Amino acid sequence: MPIVVNLDVMLAKRKMNLTELSSRVGITIANMSVLKSGKAKAIRFSTLDEICKVLNCQPGDLLEYLDEDSYKKLMGD
Repeated sequence: MPIVVNLDVMLAKRKMNLTELSSRVGITIANMSVLKSGKAKAIRFSTLDEICKVLNCQPGDLLEYLDEDSYKKLMGD
């Protein structure tokens, strides 16, 4: 799926680690890690809402659509 999760970029911009974010959002570090790695198949709007509140960002700051060729290049396929 050519949707890239830029959670690591936003964490770096906010000088926050994944452990702190997961604690403040209220989901497990394991689930947050799956999301950060881009391996999540879905995300609840309520979770996205909480992440955006904590990171003070827009959903578009976290999620990015790429065409198939760009996605394959990024993922090394």
